Amino acid sequence: MSAITRFYRGEFYFDFMSRRKIWYLISGTLLAICVVSMLVRGFSLGIDFKGGAVFQFPANGHSIEDARDVLRDNGINADEAVVQQLETSKQLRVQTEELTEPQTAAITNAVAEDFGVKSEDIAVSTVGASWGETITNKAIQGLVIFLVLVMIYLTIRFEWKMAVAAMAALIHDLVVTLGIYSLVGFEVTPSTIIAILAILGFSLYDTVVVFDRVRENTAGIATSSRRTYAEATNDSLNETLIRSLNTSFIALIPVGSLLFVGAGLLGAGTLRDLALAQFVGIASGAYSSLFFAAPLLVDLKRSEQQVKALDARVNRARASAARVAAAAEAEPALAGASPGAAYAVGGLGDSEGAAAGEREPAPAGASPRRPAGRNRWSPRPAASRLCRSSRWAAGPTGRRRPSASRPAGRAASGRPPRHRRRAAP
Repeated sequence: MSAITRFYRGEFYFDFMSRRKIWYLISGTLLAICVVSMLVRGFSLGIDFKGGAVFQFPANGHSIEDARDVLRDNGINADEAVVQQLETSKQLRVQTEELTEPQTAAITNAVAEDFGVKSEDIAVSTVGASWGETITNKAIQGLVIFLVLVMIYLTIRFEWKMAVAAMAALIHDLVVTLGIYSLVGFEVTPSTIIAILAILGFSLYDTVVVFDRVRENTAGIATSSRRTYAEATNDSLNETLIRSLNTSFIALIPVGSLLFVGAGLLGAGTLRDLALAQFVGIASGAYSSLFFAAPLLVDLKRSEQQVKALDARVNRARASAARVAAAAEAEPALAGASPGAAYAVGGLGDSEGAAAGEREPAPAGASPRRPAGRNRWSPRPAASRLCRSSRWAAGPTGRRRPSASRPAGRAASGRPPRHRRRAAP
């Protein structure tokens, strides 16, 4: 059976918790790269956020440089303008800074004259910077309200430590998605904001599924000694691993089609802004729920006294079981050992046992020799089982019986036997 088949049948067990420092290192490195990129490179804001004018018209066999020449002739900084050639519609899209109405009219007339198109075929749209600022503020407000409500729900549904771990994974996915946008230089549009809010919900769903299984497996674990809290969490991750991966793969297939086919091959720019955020967010959410949120929860729970006591109790039970197993393995070896070796294990000192085991056998017909040494746990010969007092001796059953010096009719306690009656006075 192949490894992939065993993996999808649930016969594969992966230890997440013992490698959590590696996951922390990977997440920390990725977050550091994203934060540095956002601070140094920044974002390529769309016209909706920084304001400007957009001209879209048929190319009619002209190139991007011809469009830049039109901008230079009308006193517009062509180096800062964004000029794109749309392959599917055979059109040019020119995005400039915010223009006045006379400047907009002059560029429209110049394009119509130089490119040989009608004025009605030139689509012109202008957006002020204040409108983009309003969108940004509304998006931030919505994000804050969303995080607060989710924090309250998770605290009531599970516990506050699970809520903290889920929020940390949520922020992890948000920073990674924004960092990827900064690294690749994709334009940030209102579609990007909508996609980011959508992936936060997906990431939270994946984390809640994992935490719900953790809650089921750790219910009543404080009174058990079978496994630690970290091991129960690791079992929960393995139980939900296939479900999380299948859900992520199924969601990534259509989103990947939008990104690579719709935006890459067909040139649909609006789909690219939406698909990139969803693709990165879904992949990051699947990673953070398994490799970041659950290990962080275990580290937060380890500070509790109940979890510490549980870990200590489990370790003691396993150490006791290991000692019992070692003793059971040693019994067959003792059963087949020589009498001298068995005598040494029975209680002799190391040197005495070695001497008894290494002594040469007595010649034929000779009386058996007494071992060189004996401790308090060594068996004694029957003839030497005498009490310190001469009036008592060991009976055949090992109990003490009265010696011959005491009258036969008296018991050891001095009371007369029950079958005899006391003589009348």
